[in-house]
Amino acid sequence: MAGIAASQLGLSLAAIGSAHSTQAQAALTVKGKAKAAAANFEAMFLQTMFQQMFTGIDGEGPFGGSGALKVWRSFLTDQYAQTFARNGGLGIASHVYDQLLAQQGAGAS
Repeated sequence: MAGIAASQLGLSLAAIGSAHSTQAQAALTVKGKAKAAAANFEAMFLQTMFQQMFTGIDGEGPFGGSGALKVWRSFLTDQYAQTFARNGGLGIASHVYDQLLAQQGAGAS
């Protein structure tokens, strides 16, 4: 009878460990998605800022304002924004990340 109780206890502990592992993986998934969303938000903010910065520039070359050059400028500002965001940006992403986790009820640690 004690052998049955011990095996049942082992199964119960395994189930608890499995549930804890599942919760930990779910928390990591939520944090990963929140981090990606925060980085994307900062990149979008930076792209808008760069687009506004180049609005009044006319002329020839990659920063010119006519025809296909406007399309080129949009690609250029997008790449600037992505690069800035990947390399730390303005620090907006960390605050957005914290707020997203707070809204989810998860801690940042």
